[in-house]
Amino acid sequence: MTDLPFLVARGVSRRFGVQVALEPTDLTVVPGEVVALVGPNGAGKSTLLAILAGALPPDTGTVERADGLKVGWMPQRPAHYGRLTARENLDLFARLEGEPDPDAAVERLLGQFELPTDRPSANLSVGNRQRLNLAIALLGEPRVLLLDEPTASLDPQQRARLWERIAALAESGGATVLATQNVEDLERTSDRVVELVEGHVAFTGAVAEYAV
Repeated sequence: MTDLPFLVARGVSRRFGVQVALEPTDLTVVPGEVVALVGPNGAGKSTLLAILAGALPPDTGTVERADGLKVGWMPQRPAHYGRLTARENLDLFARLEGEPDPDAAVERLLGQFELPTDRPSANLSVGNRQRLNLAIALLGEPRVLLLDEPTASLDPQQRARLWERIAALAESGGATVLATQNVEDLERTSDRVVELVEGHVAFTGAVAEYAV
């Protein structure tokens, strides 16, 4: 396992019009760790994740990535096509991610997430749309997962499976950054907590320190 960081955000910030979504913020993500972003709604968690994913450019600052790093991003809102079935969505994104065997990857994830394939994803339940979001994020075998409220709509069994995935990724030298308001997510998965309040970092440290 290398000690070099996967991601380094230096002074990244973002405004939407006159509203400051994220003050200049630093964050380093290293191999083998799970970082939980916590804080109230509107604190800047989703904005920071989107910037780390490269889906949203920062107004100031930079994000440095390790060479060749594959990142899987699961935004809070559905990131798939509502008129396509789960299978069709996974097949499309598998090919975009350059999966060497897209058909095998699709079948594996459909089975692991127990996704129905007989209807457009817009007609799936909230929980199944969340599962599809997660499955898409896992395509391409990413070494870093960026997950926005990943357990919010999952049943207890799927939540436990996700915790196992996150733990296995960290054990293999990968990393996860997840935005969450679920205390159980902190206790089951996280090594470090970063609390955002009104767009700035109010706390960073170990889970035990945050709990106190």
